[in-house]
Amino acid sequence: MDLKRMEVFCRIVELKSFTRAGEALSLAQPTVSEHIRALETMLGEKLLDRFKGEVLPTPVGRVFYQYAKSMVQTRDEAFQAVDQFRSKLAGQLHLAASSIPGTYVLPRIIGSFKIAHPEGRIALQISDTSGTAEAVADGRVDAGLVGARWRHPKLSFEEVISDELMLVVSSEHRWAVENNIIEPDELAQEPFVLREAGSGTRMVTKQVMEEHGLNIGHLNVVAEMGSTESVKQSVKDGLGASIISARAVSDELLRGTLVAIKIRNIKFERSLYLIQRKNRQSSPLCSAFINHVDSSLRKAIN
Repeated sequence: MDLKRMEVFCRIVELKSFTRAGEALSLAQPTVSEHIRALETMLGEKLLDRFKGEVLPTPVGRVFYQYAKSMVQTRDEAFQAVDQFRSKLAGQLHLAASSIPGTYVLPRIIGSFKIAHPEGRIALQISDTSGTAEAVADGRVDAGLVGARWRHPKLSFEEVISDELMLVVSSEHRWAVENNIIEPDELAQEPFVLREAGSGTRMVTKQVMEEHGLNIGHLNVVAEMGSTESVKQSVKDGLGASIISARAVSDELLRGTLVAIKIRNIKFERSLYLIQRKNRQSSPLCSAFINHVDSSLRKAIN
């Protein structure tokens, strides 16, 4: 059923005039009359009568008016909701991310989002994966991006992009000098620098090692670091080897200050996940940003 015809009908009932209804809707009177004829033909009922110079609804017209008015109001509310959605894009968006996506993925996406929505204000906090997940679960932030997933009763995880982890050593390390491939059992023979226990990198490293019959507890861990940058600097200074995101060490590999070492038959691959709290209605700004994340990462993949 044509909502425009119902709107015309409602305005005639309310203004008691074809002419005044046409003026209110910026329609010519023949157009108004045609809308009513089409509506009455479709329903098979006469909806309006003229009485003493006024146009009044017939008994069936009065019944139909209540429903028609409700449908027109619902349409208007839908348009108002869209307008409200647009206006709220000027609000505040709170995001959280673990080290790798927060440092090497989100800044570029936030930059392009700000170009499209310059009035939106975005606050990004970077911690480890566990801290990011808890911030989303507690409602302190609107969404997060992390490097590992697990079952959490309050959170949904959406895979958005892949990431590769690699074993790296300083350019003077014996693995870099002798060979760039090692056997898995050689991992336990060298000093290791790891991220802290709550990081996604640490979680994935542990998971992949276990899948290949290795135990992260058997590594000779000489230091645990709370940031990717501190891990990189420690490895460059010769403190030990580490497993770290390829995104984080691309510049160092090009300059030769770090060297990537392959582990025979083992690849450390993972996904980065967008996390949101289940059953939480996203703000318009948050919904727009999530759509932008999906669009940006699809373009990057293609």
